[in-house]
Amino acid sequence: MILQASEYKQGKGSAMDYSAALDQAIGKLHEEGRYRTFIDIERRKGAYPQAIWTRPDGSETEITVWCGNDYLGMGQHPVVLKAMHEALDATGAGSGGTRNISGTTVYHKRLEVELADLHGQEAALVFSSAYNANDATLSTLRKLFPGLIIYSDQLNHASMIEGIKRFDGPKRIFRHNDIQHLRELLAADDPAAPKLIAFESIYSMDGDFGPIEAICDLADEFNALTYLDEVHAVGMYGPRGGGVAERDGLTGRIDIFNGTLGKAFGVFGGYIAGTAKMMDAIRSYAPGFIFTTSIPPSVAAGAAAAIAFLKTSDGQELRDKQQLHARILKMRLRGLGMPIIDHGSHIVPVHVGHPVHCKALSDMLLAEFGIYVQPINFPTVPRGTERLRFTPSPVHDPKQIDQLVHAMDDLWSQCKLNRHTCVA
Repeated sequence: MILQASEYKQGKGSAMDYSAALDQAIGKLHEEGRYRTFIDIERRKGAYPQAIWTRPDGSETEITVWCGNDYLGMGQHPVVLKAMHEALDATGAGSGGTRNISGTTVYHKRLEVELADLHGQEAALVFSSAYNANDATLSTLRKLFPGLIIYSDQLNHASMIEGIKRFDGPKRIFRHNDIQHLRELLAADDPAAPKLIAFESIYSMDGDFGPIEAICDLADEFNALTYLDEVHAVGMYGPRGGGVAERDGLTGRIDIFNGTLGKAFGVFGGYIAGTAKMMDAIRSYAPGFIFTTSIPPSVAAGAAAAIAFLKTSDGQELRDKQQLHARILKMRLRGLGMPIIDHGSHIVPVHVGHPVHCKALSDMLLAEFGIYVQPINFPTVPRGTERLRFTPSPVHDPKQIDQLVHAMDDLWSQCKLNRHTCVA
């Protein structure tokens, strides 16, 4: 008889029952109503946001995706697909290595030129994800600026928090979007110490905006660098899709941009952008960049094509249509008394406030109405603020918006939930 490793360890009388510990950890998530379930869906080329859901019994149902991060439908755009096909036929599947060892191609260089131009910067650096870019960059900065102090918004993304945790230096957390608190923290530290303020342009769970200009003013006053995560804004805001900083004319005041290629640009990967000297230093010192295989050339080609397209007037039409659909959805849900959280961005959260109820509503929308939206529970959001988070796109049509609104109205009545407009 061949024993599994776990059986062998239990048989040896180990003090730790690893299997039981795993059962306990997973069971806790079930008890709290925040166990996450993968939904098996298949996007169909040219049909997004329609997709096919394969149920647990193997049967298939057509559904409408309402929680995707492909904000503008670029993951299905002919310009992107053409570029990817051409690069795939020319180079094959993978990059073949890290950027330092055979993994840098003309496609990667072209993409970085597009990104630098997008943000009005000298250079850019592509990573395997925006998470990796945040983690690797923020954790490396101490090596470049001895004695650096990082000031981080309380609600920064997990990737920024992780990078700052691994940063071997002093950290200060300021209350969310609280400029006065940030000022107090900056003023309390040595004026000669190097400083960096890390924050976001759009916080994706509430859809609220960071006070970019006010933070830049503080950075100037206290001689601090600015690190802006524009993950949920690139492609979506600004005359060329450069993000909220571009929209507000603040691009030149940001030292390091972070962004993603996997949301509005519809492909995969992440990046940072800044001065050529800053990018050179980070690529030379960040282990998360040095030791990671570069993204496939076909992916780089598709991302570059998406960025170039979204810089044009055609891209602006997509942004305008997306914003219109977001306004329509919020207006109609508000008209029904839905507790929406509205800060004026393209993200439409509906407050539920209980993990079990949130998961149940998500399941009912999928099973009864063919509407797919994932529940957002702790630790992504604080306990008691659980929500459904809708991301309308320019490729959602009026009929699909109508179906969603009627489904939400039906479920809110069916479940006897409170109706009141909520802005948090």
